[in-house]
Amino acid sequence: MYCATTNNIQITVTPRFLSDESAPDKGHFVWSYSIDIENRGGRTVQLLSRYWKIVDAAGRVQEVQGAGVIGEQPVLPPGESFSYTSGVPLTTPSGFMAGHYVMEAESGERFDVEVPAFSLDCTDERRIVH
Repeated sequence: MYCATTNNIQITVTPRFLSDESAPDKGHFVWSYSIDIENRGGRTVQLLSRYWKIVDAAGRVQEVQGAGVIGEQPVLPPGESFSYTSGVPLTTPSGFMAGHYVMEAESGERFDVEVPAFSLDCTDERRIVH
């Protein structure tokens, strides 16, 4: 698990390699990642948009941005949380993701909430330490 807190919004990420959806011999590696967004502050906030930076083991970068997450823009009153699971394919057996969410408080104030960088590792990959 990976965890970060920004402006009393805690983000917890749990990535998982999906061996049954991957085809390593064809350069196709797939991960799911589950994210829990918890409002630990005293004001209601809404998640408006997301930004992802995805980097594979060869250093190729993809940037993804858009409204909400999984088609939703959840509203989180104090003490509430929202969880979802999504996925990402890569052409290499490892990489990482990082990003942020744009949130809006009831007052209209907008702010970024960090999604901690998290590692995407193929559990089937042989590792050799020299």
